[in-house]
Amino acid sequence: MTVKTFTDLTGMKEANIAELETIGIKTIEELAAAVNDDAKAKEVIKTLSGVGPKTVEKWKGQLAGEAVAEKATKKVEVVEEEDAEKVYTVKAKPELDGETADALAKRAVINGRRPAFKRQEWFRYSKLGESWRRPKGIHSKMKRCLKRRPNCVDIGYRGPASVRNLHPSGFEEVLVYNVDGLEGVNPKVQAVRIGGTVGVKKRLAIQARADELGIRVLNRMV
Repeated sequence: MTVKTFTDLTGMKEANIAELETIGIKTIEELAAAVNDDAKAKEVIKTLSGVGPKTVEKWKGQLAGEAVAEKATKKVEVVEEEDAEKVYTVKAKPELDGETADALAKRAVINGRRPAFKRQEWFRYSKLGESWRRPKGIHSKMKRCLKRRPNCVDIGYRGPASVRNLHPSGFEEVLVYNVDGLEGVNPKVQAVRIGGTVGVKKRLAIQARADELGIRVLNRMV
């Protein structure tokens, strides 16, 4: 609730407004200062008829809430000004034909149901780790693909060959290490990935040049 006049306060009557004027309180700001001062608050309670300590406490809360609301409004306005400078831009999408789009969707389904391939006896020896290694040994049950054994990597788990090695967005990835590497990149079907050894200064230059050419950078720094 916004407190603009005395009548907006709970329990405030017309007679109380005239009584406030007798002790020099004519505005909401003066009343807010008075209820926050113990001595003034006692004087207000003695002067106003039908007003007790509980009513003054309610006024104090209402007036304090008004001040907090004003501060919150100022903060929101500042945030809106900051957000206005940062305009969201939609990421570039590749131009795909129907068959490629269907193959990407099919690959996503296959990836979702593909089991996690873990190294033989990863659960028994922590030093082995979970990274996949082909099982060996003439007595290996996992190598023979027996029941109740972990899954082994097999060609049947692969996705469609037409979209193999493509980024999930559908772009073909091109690895670049400098600005010159952007030359010859087709922004309609290719996107660039900046090498891990590239420094911050050169990385920012690559990103700026890619924005000018309309090329999507898959691992943007900002």
